[in-house]
Amino acid sequence: MKSDLFYAASQKFLTILLMFIFLFQVALVWADNDNAREIMQKVKDRNDGDNRIATMEMILIDKKGNERIRTIRTHIKDKGRDTLKLAFFMSPPDVKDAAFLNYDYDNDYYDPDKDDDLWLYLPALKKSKRIASVDKSGSFMGSDFSYSDMTSLDLEDYNFKFLKTQTVGDKNTWLIEALPKTDEVIEETGYTKSILFIQQDNHVVIRAILFVKDGSRVKYMDVKELKLIDNIWTPTEIHMSTNKGKMTFHKTILRYHDIKYNQKLDNSFFSVQRMERGL
Repeated sequence: MKSDLFYAASQKFLTILLMFIFLFQVALVWADNDNAREIMQKVKDRNDGDNRIATMEMILIDKKGNERIRTIRTHIKDKGRDTLKLAFFMSPPDVKDAAFLNYDYDNDYYDPDKDDDLWLYLPALKKSKRIASVDKSGSFMGSDFSYSDMTSLDLEDYNFKFLKTQTVGDKNTWLIEALPKTDEVIEETGYTKSILFIQQDNHVVIRAILFVKDGSRVKYMDVKELKLIDNIWTPTEIHMSTNKGKMTFHKTILRYHDIKYNQKLDNSFFSVQRMERGL
């Protein structure tokens, strides 16, 4: 009789202990996820400058190592919480006078269903083309960056999970997993999951692993050079490669030169008409 009572009591204790461990683990997951979202909010809110002008060199490298180099003049301005971007292609001749205009809306603070506005002007067609949401996962001018990569992350579209801390070079980073909440976000961005490496001392994403929705390809983004310009941490060299297994299909290198902040840029400069007139 005593042994039966002892067995029953021990089983009850074990059940309570297991339940406590489970609830504790759930609480840790919630805490980690809250911490991950807090980190991502700091990434979004960090000072990334305003009224910026720069020259960007885009190097396209195919799987045989052949290179194509494009020179682009970029202009970026904050309009409230939104960001206006206008880029003019300067060379080579086959893309000269092409231009890209982006109204990057902060949907975390405004209408969550409002799509960013993107336009591409191709001089050969002599007209501007608006980029539809379903086309944003497509390649930006033959590079490994998509149109959606040209816009900021809307945090409310994702669930975030804290994975671990890791050293990248000599920098301490947090690893955050970003999972789209809906199929619509996957279709628009082209990614089913992202793993972001965030430098702890300045909240800059210095590395990312992007899982492409077709399931066979993965993109790797690395910030190879980060400089403090006008007290703003600024990526000046970014690499993006598209891989399948150990094979690299294509790679894009972005190098920024002559970066200047606090320039005179009016909101009216960021228009389809200005884009079509050229630099």
